[in-house]
Amino acid sequence: MAYLDFDRLNIIDPATFQAQKPYPWINPQELITQDGYQQLLTSLPDVSLLEGRFGVKRAHGQQSHDRYTLEYQDGLPLAKPWKEFMEELHGKRYHDFLKRLLGVSSLELNFHWHYTPNGCSVSPHCDAKHKLGSHIFYFNTEADWDPAWGGETVVLETNKHLNRKSAPKFEDFDRAISSKTLGNYSFLFARKEASWHGVREIQCPPDRMRKVFIVVINRFTPLDRLGRLLGAAPKGY
Repeated sequence: MAYLDFDRLNIIDPATFQAQKPYPWINPQELITQDGYQQLLTSLPDVSLLEGRFGVKRAHGQQSHDRYTLEYQDGLPLAKPWKEFMEELHGKRYHDFLKRLLGVSSLELNFHWHYTPNGCSVSPHCDAKHKLGSHIFYFNTEADWDPAWGGETVVLETNKHLNRKSAPKFEDFDRAISSKTLGNYSFLFARKEASWHGVREIQCPPDRMRKVFIVVINRFTPLDRLGRLLGAAPKGY
């Protein structure tokens, strides 16, 4: 089965993407085939495989990003659709798409699942400098999620300078654009010095969670390559 829809991926124009304000981002629908998305949706990793990360201190005084998380590694007990999807994400066609979109000649990917329960949020932040960007795939649908509960990735913009090493609140920004998340949507953005984003506090029933799968796109320099040869672990998130 095919999962990534490369026809849709390849019509995304890098120049248009790079010109987007306040930083490069897109929120396209159906970059995963309809059948592939359904297979992935119904075979998501069980929450028992994820590790709770709550109350973890963040740099720069930012509020803890509370959630359950699972970092991909070889040997995880994943369902067949997820194993096949991971093969596509590791493949040359997807890597070439990302390189073309971000205007780089090399990159390195790591992957994780985040399940976020009621009362949790992702405070406004810019990602670490080792990142080139992220591609977030959303795995909630109208069958299990009410838009009133939240869960949207929010693109944030301000007219004033904010130090990346600070802890602003959502109300400190002049503009906020909420992504579409329900169904087969994804959100892809390039990391910049002012690529502020976050997720407002989720208000959902106790038996529901916001579910996303994230492709983290990292810089990959000759020094990184040497590190891999010497056994160094890939960068985290």
